[in-house]
Amino acid sequence: MLTRKQIELLNFIKTRMDQDGVPPSFDEMKDALDLRSKSGIHRLITALEERGFIRRLAHRARALEILKLPEAMEKPGYVPPKFTPKVIAGDRVDPPKGAIPIAAVHAMELPVMGRIAAGVPIEAISEVSHHVAVPGSMLSGRGNHYALEVKGDSMIEAGINDGDIVVIREQNTADNGDIVVALVEDAEATLKRFRRRGNMIALEAANPAYETRMIPDHLVKVQGRLVGLIRSY
Repeated sequence: MLTRKQIELLNFIKTRMDQDGVPPSFDEMKDALDLRSKSGIHRLITALEERGFIRRLAHRARALEILKLPEAMEKPGYVPPKFTPKVIAGDRVDPPKGAIPIAAVHAMELPVMGRIAAGVPIEAISEVSHHVAVPGSMLSGRGNHYALEVKGDSMIEAGINDGDIVVIREQNTADNGDIVVALVEDAEATLKRFRRRGNMIALEAANPAYETRMIPDHLVKVQGRLVGLIRSY
């Protein structure tokens, strides 16, 4: 025979499992039964387990299984009591030391201007294929931005994979070491690391399988600098 508290707890566990598919936590059980500590819940759980009504599954959180119910709970027309967990005013936990405050995320939609070669150069890009939402924090400084889908693996050691979306800030200048969209001879666009060497421009890959391209500076136009990357898994 079960005590009133044992029946209340068993009914609460069953109700939550029927609603959510998972058992309630010990804190939720404590609040539902208006107990002061979780030790009382531990005793009730142990008593229900010893009587064969529930089973605890080892090495799993919230792992309770109902094996049987009291006859009264199985009778047609049985109406279980409603449980309303208590809300304790001021029951807040301080954030961990050094935690970053949560703030609203500002996002913008950028045009995806087709595909950019990170490998063998492809034709110059000029048409919008679709749009993508980009966090505002990824957009560096003022100016226009656009996005490109990466084609190829020549920048893989810079963390840029085939199929990634790169976010580009429009600009026509670059510093040595910047990863840029370079337009070569007004005909082909490529994503490479930029280095100036006298009157030549080195477009460096980040993959030893690809050679650095040396091109006269008047044949290379910087179309923008990499400021962000979006990857889907």
